[in-house]
Amino acid sequence: MSYGIALDLGTSGFRCQAIDIETKKTIATAVTERHPIPGMNVIDHVNFAMKSGEDVANGLMIGAINNLFRELAIDLSEVTDVAVCGNPFQLSLFQNIEIRDLAYAGKNMVKSLGVVSPPRLGDIVSAESLGLVGMPDAKVYIPPAVTHEIGADAIAMMLMTDILQEEEPCIVVDYGTNAEMALVKDGNVYTGSAAAGPALEGQEIERGMLAAPGALSEVEITDRGWRCYILDDTIAPQPGDLIDPVTGDVIEEGPMHGKAIGITGTGVIAALANGMKAGIIVPPKIETADGLLHLQDGITITSKDVEEAGKAIGALRAGFLTLLSEAGLWVDDVRKAYMSGASGLYVDARKAMEVGMVTPGAREIIQFGNTSIGMARKLIFGEISMDDLREFAKKLRATHCMFATSETFKNLYSIEYSLWCSSMPMDQYNVMLDIYNIPTLPELPDPDDVNVTRLAVRDLPDTEDCKVHIIKSGTILNGVVEGCIGCRKCVRECPEKALEIKAEGISSYRAEIQSDRCAGTACRRCEGVCPKKVLKTSELKTLII
Repeated sequence: MSYGIALDLGTSGFRCQAIDIETKKTIATAVTERHPIPGMNVIDHVNFAMKSGEDVANGLMIGAINNLFRELAIDLSEVTDVAVCGNPFQLSLFQNIEIRDLAYAGKNMVKSLGVVSPPRLGDIVSAESLGLVGMPDAKVYIPPAVTHEIGADAIAMMLMTDILQEEEPCIVVDYGTNAEMALVKDGNVYTGSAAAGPALEGQEIERGMLAAPGALSEVEITDRGWRCYILDDTIAPQPGDLIDPVTGDVIEEGPMHGKAIGITGTGVIAALANGMKAGIIVPPKIETADGLLHLQDGITITSKDVEEAGKAIGALRAGFLTLLSEAGLWVDDVRKAYMSGASGLYVDARKAMEVGMVTPGAREIIQFGNTSIGMARKLIFGEISMDDLREFAKKLRATHCMFATSETFKNLYSIEYSLWCSSMPMDQYNVMLDIYNIPTLPELPDPDDVNVTRLAVRDLPDTEDCKVHIIKSGTILNGVVEGCIGCRKCVRECPEKALEIKAEGISSYRAEIQSDRCAGTACRRCEGVCPKKVLKTSELKTLII
């Protein structure tokens, strides 16, 4: 028997599937809870790699991937092909090649540093050369990028959805921590990448979690209360309790009663849309006696959760409108929207539209699954070749909009921030657009009148037949902290419980950080509370895997 492994290197975590190449049957699926590099988004990962070293970041990724592959419980020596997909930063770190050309927005800075961008034309290399263990005969397929900003994940998003065949303007978004989006107009492609943050995938939400068994993933309003839905062992939503969202009282127990342990990003969006429709949520406030929106098994939504989700949604809508402006279009010109990725598939599309996650003006929404792992599977099956991908990348006429340097995006996001975090009423949105000389939004379509087509049941294929294995990355950063007095204030301060301080000899202490739990540069509360100011997390470079 020979196996192939399809691997998706996402910003929030890694996913892989072992496949029998002859029968094309999925043998096993495994995912990591989080990304092994400290941080909650791609900017945090970039900062870590630049400060701690690319070799350290690469070591964390390869260590987590090896742990993930072991979880598949197959004979790795019989793996012949590994196909991988991800954005340019993830794939560059995976290959351990130059990343500084991706880290700096300005070309002058890159030039002044003497940085030469690697070609990123796609590679086929041995698994052993990358540090993947136990598969001596395996070849690894790494797809090309269009430009250093437009990577394999964007190619997968466009190729798997066939948006380039559309005659009318349309937009496709791969929803996630780093939301890739592409607007197609007359064969030309305008791309952008919105650092939406991890809230849409359940992170930075108080009770948030990635999609896994026990996650609350959907909430529906009924005439008796709110029905919660919980993911079972196959990551399929099953009915949970009927809840009074104001008090938390259980009106009726459902089959998944007592089994909810957290809430996914799609669950947060559903709760947010329902709360706003019911008048319980007026961003960012929650109009209940205790300031909480109550769901099943004690899971609640806080005002801070509303802000975090709102900032992510705001980045998306600002991205949509910026791309439309770049292409000389506006909201009524783009009536079809494609949603890909886990969040794009599992979220209720109409609820997503109500809160602003879908381009304004869409009349038709098409939901896909994981296009990255879908393209990786096609590579393994020989249904698409590396030459095909290179030819596709070469012919693609694409213009990339750097949102980080776009004045239009900056102005739009300031409006979104005011809406979600500063209690600005929605009726002031067009007033603010007018102030910035941006076209106003027309009356938008009723979400109930929008045609929604869902083309996949699950984000990852074949998981209804085999349980999804979810693991921690298993990677630890550690090192002796000179001058540490062992007070452990840093341990108590860590919100993610990622840090340990261990005695090593007399008056010597070692810090150990579970890398996938650490919030990275966005946090550093451990460093701030250190009374001797000797803890420097970027100096912890020894890996335990």
